[in-house]
Amino acid sequence: MLVQWTPFNEVARLQDEVARLFDGARPAKPSEWSPSVDVAEDQAKIVLSADLPGVDEKSLDIQIDDHVLTLKGERKLERSQPDAGDFYRRYERVAGSFSRAFRLPPTIDAEKISAAMKDGVLTLTLPKRPEAQPQKIKINVA
Repeated sequence: MLVQWTPFNEVARLQDEVARLFDGARPAKPSEWSPSVDVAEDQAKIVLSADLPGVDEKSLDIQIDDHVLTLKGERKLERSQPDAGDFYRRYERVAGSFSRAFRLPPTIDAEKISAAMKDGVLTLTLPKRPEAQPQKIKINVA
């Protein structure tokens, strides 16, 4: 089975390691997490798909300011308390607030951005302005 190598994953991992190196004196907060986001682009639009399992859409805050799209929210997980007789041997799912920011090109039509949430995936569709899209020029034959 072939697996496609994506250099962006390695860059993100390197950024995390460098951040940990410089923040070594300050322990990382277990409540901070960063959702994975895919960004796709074609001639008419940019589409961002963010994995947000367990995030209530009412807790999401999506804003654009000065060509920067900011996605904020919070994931809450209900876990039993140790005094209830149940306890967890391992916590791998992270809860808490998150924030992601993306610089957008000036070709995006901010008034027509749409958002949809389905099965824990937030999809943002950012259409490009008509003048930013390629135009076909018809050749008239005389």
